[in-house]
Amino acid sequence: MNPEREAAKARFLKDCGLSAARREPLAGDASTRSYERLHPPGGRPLILMDQPPVLETPICPPGATDAERLALGYNAAARLAAGSIAAFVTTADYLRAHGLSAPVVEAFDVDQGLAILEDLGDGLFATLIAHGEPELPLYQGAVDVQVQLHAETPPDILTAQGVSWPLLTYDTLALKIATDTFLEWWPKFAGIAAFSPDAVAEWNALWAPVWVRGEAGASVFCHRDYHAQNLLWLPNRTGVARVGLLDFQDALKAHPTWDLLHLLQDARRDVSAELEASMLDRYLAARSGTDREGFLADYRALAVSNAARILGRVFARQALLGRAQYKAFMPRTWRYLERNLTDPALAGLKAWFQRQVPAEARA
Repeated sequence: MNPEREAAKARFLKDCGLSAARREPLAGDASTRSYERLHPPGGRPLILMDQPPVLETPICPPGATDAERLALGYNAAARLAAGSIAAFVTTADYLRAHGLSAPVVEAFDVDQGLAILEDLGDGLFATLIAHGEPELPLYQGAVDVQVQLHAETPPDILTAQGVSWPLLTYDTLALKIATDTFLEWWPKFAGIAAFSPDAVAEWNALWAPVWVRGEAGASVFCHRDYHAQNLLWLPNRTGVARVGLLDFQDALKAHPTWDLLHLLQDARRDVSAELEASMLDRYLAARSGTDREGFLADYRALAVSNAARILGRVFARQALLGRAQYKAFMPRTWRYLERNLTDPALAGLKAWFQRQVPAEARA
């Protein structure tokens, strides 16, 4: 426990009139962010979000060149928000303005990295399904949220409550930097030799058209971490508002496949091929002007890119840092990757993985 950070939180809670609230720590994730549920005497529960700014590398300034982004570090190169409170506040406002259930931000301090949020409860999709809730209505609701978000082009800048945040594009560099983390982290985790310069050159050549298509199609609002552990079911609300949204501060403009592939190829829980196909059909039926075959081709290619990112930066890196629980998710993610690579258009990438990461080097 950091005494200075605790003192900052205590001051913030006092300023918000919440110094008497009972504080209940909530389970965290792999980020530098943490949460507590606040129980004010005689009042409704609230959530304290704590994102110490000093724990993250700099964000991407609008207009920064690729070289400038690379010099600033991973967050800038990949266009991550570094947990910015301004990003959360403005994105939450944008989502609520579109009839969606993002938490109301009751109070915040951008410089301190602290915010008080509406408590949307504990009804995470993943938890409810594990306890027997039928998954189909939940996934239908989540897909319908995507349809609503994709019905219009988002603005370049989000503004709310006196703060603003640029909604940048998930561009070629961001896609490359994220996918390339597989090259860095998987050999270290699997105990295999680092990939040769020739293997890396082939990797770059095979991926280049995928990343270009990903940027070219970046036209819609993208949550960026849209899966069953970041979605809540709110049965007392109606329509798309029944889906509560969490952890959306890294939002970008991205290809419309991006959130769908996170949802339907969830690294943390099994999503059947049948459910995936049904939900893609639901989305495409609602977006009738979409080129189905082109959309699905981009979906599969970007899903391989995402699986490589998850296997590298998220799972292998976290496992090497001592978080062994991430190893349990690796076989599922490899299965998704292999399923996508059955697309004949991805034969080159399939061959690369077969040569460079044989079955015994996969978790």
